[in-house]
Amino acid sequence: MDTIAFQGLIGLSLAMYLWLISAGLTIIFGVLRIVNFAHGSLFMMGAYLAFTFYGQLGLPFWLAILLSLLGVGLLGLVMERFFLRRIYSIDEAYQLLLTFGFILILDDAVKIIWGGVFKIPPIPAFLDGAWRAFGRPFPVYNAFVIAVGLLVAVLLWALFEKSWWGRIVRATASDREMANAIGVNVPRVFSGVFMFGSMLAALGGAMGTPVRVASPGIGAAMIIQAFIITVIGGLGNLKGAFVSSLMVGILSAYGTLFFPVFELFFIFVIMVVVLLVRPQGLFAR
Repeated sequence: MDTIAFQGLIGLSLAMYLWLISAGLTIIFGVLRIVNFAHGSLFMMGAYLAFTFYGQLGLPFWLAILLSLLGVGLLGLVMERFFLRRIYSIDEAYQLLLTFGFILILDDAVKIIWGGVFKIPPIPAFLDGAWRAFGRPFPVYNAFVIAVGLLVAVLLWALFEKSWWGRIVRATASDREMANAIGVNVPRVFSGVFMFGSMLAALGGAMGTPVRVASPGIGAAMIIQAFIITVIGGLGNLKGAFVSSLMVGILSAYGTLFFPVFELFFIFVIMVVVLLVRPQGLFAR
């Protein structure tokens, strides 16, 4: 019984990484209606920038994370302002092709700058060690990731439900023509939302650098899971993304424990069942 409970904690920490990347993807789709295949590559860039600032330059851990968020946010701003903005009104296939092209570009850029060798810096001293949980040592860093993921969930709820900027974003997502008619600068909102979603992806990547390998191509693996989560929860629904992240993360942990060969199989089965029973997702309106 202790083993099952402990594995649930492991799954919860995995779920928080998935939540951070899927939250940004959900926000971007919900407002811009862009299917951003390159979102996983932004996760990857966050990991590499955090490795550079913390593992190579020796900056404090918190500062390294902040700088990686700002760097990826600026990258996202450039992507939206000079590329994605030109294809909002045309067929979705062009969105997929363009964002898939960014995957190839960013993967090659990572290989040129950092090489093809895996990168992983040491865990910060103040987050090293383990606590006893269900009779086993549970890494302090995993508990830290869980706390950050839950904190981000609360802050996102407050931002979009209680702040003036959140109301503007929700109004723009609901009816961009009407928002533009009442004086909302819709292109600026789009740029801000894409930049914000990119920074959430970077946060997931940066948080993972001390315990998860940063390597070229990691973004492609992450975006597959992020899309599964957004499909299960409902495209554009943050509550659905959070609940789906918990489902996928915990199921992956138990799948690794009991059925390691079929771990991904169970996740895809859930997605297929949801698509058959409720194609719009569990929480979509």
